[in-house]
Amino acid sequence: MSRYYVRETFFRPPEHTRERSTLPAAVYNDLQLLLKRSGRESLFIPIRSMQFQAVVESGEVIFVDSQGGYAHQDGTGGRLIRIAWQPLPAAERESLNGPVACEIVSYFADFKETQRRLMSEFPPVLRRLLQRQREQDLQAGTPRVLSLRRNT
Repeated sequence: MSRYYVRETFFRPPEHTRERSTLPAAVYNDLQLLLKRSGRESLFIPIRSMQFQAVVESGEVIFVDSQGGYAHQDGTGGRLIRIAWQPLPAAERESLNGPVACEIVSYFADFKETQRRLMSEFPPVLRRLLQRQREQDLQAGTPRVLSLRRNT
């Protein structure tokens, strides 16, 4: 299977709102597991129901609108970040099942509605991706039984 890489550019507009909040443990843990298994510094996850794309890095998850929000600056074009989740150090968590403190940074006025939709539509996407990974891992590890031929 061939691999190819696409370079993406994202612009961070001026902040509209910054709030302290928490991410559910399952969401944070799934994001970290997917990123770790990818073996890359960043991971792109489409959220088709919203026409958004999540870009996951170890210290931040950004969300861009795939249908709009494009800008140019100094001859470079790229998508505008709508919302960013910036988890605080996980060391502050009391347990792996506890929520993770984070700052939610919004760059546009429709923050509350978009954040509400992300919290309802993003976790199932993460679960499907993890399930697909598990299935691929199981298929890769499927044992083969071969008949032993006798040399005569």
